[in-house]
Amino acid sequence: MSLKVAPCEHKAADFAVKNWHYSKRMPIGKLILFGVWENEKFIGSVMFGRGASNNLGSPYGLTQTEVCELVRVALTNHKAPVTQIVSECLKEFKRTNPNMRLVVSYADPEQNHVGVIYQAGNWLYSGQSPSDVQHYYQGKWYHSRMLRPSGFGTHTSLSRMTKEQQKALPKKVIKGKHRYLYPLDKQMRRRLEKIALSYPHAVQGS
Repeated sequence: MSLKVAPCEHKAADFAVKNWHYSKRMPIGKLILFGVWENEKFIGSVMFGRGASNNLGSPYGLTQTEVCELVRVALTNHKAPVTQIVSECLKEFKRTNPNMRLVVSYADPEQNHVGVIYQAGNWLYSGQSPSDVQHYYQGKWYHSRMLRPSGFGTHTSLSRMTKEQQKALPKKVIKGKHRYLYPLDKQMRRRLEKIALSYPHAVQGS
């Protein structure tokens, strides 16, 4: 079985997300997209981007040009372990982005995820983000940031609603996501190992 990762077109990544990722939505903003092939058959895409926060690198003393987020792992049936696929993409990402020092990723407990692929890949765990609120609109649940008149909510119909209209939307509290860190150089790993926490474990039966 041969495994290949290489840059891919937006169209291919979009197909992978809409067919093979639970979110069914492409991330917003500038992205670095990798395609994944097994025996020359396209099986999905791994995507890096700026993420949802404009201060992603601040807690680690990094600028926005030194840190990024692993925003999607969208795969169909495959033989190679997900950890191996992500590892190969990280190697290629590091090679093509030498100024990057850290990759951050999140595991969503709302999807019963605790980050098993990150734990197997020797990522560092740094805790859980705060809980937040999602709003229901036109058949979908949207993160609270999509209601803001600037940033990630810009130009969406949600962000153009009045405060009263937004308050009237159905809403639910969602759990904070598990945060994982993958240092891209030895110095950064040594620094972050000092703040790393024990890995969370899946709830039995989930």
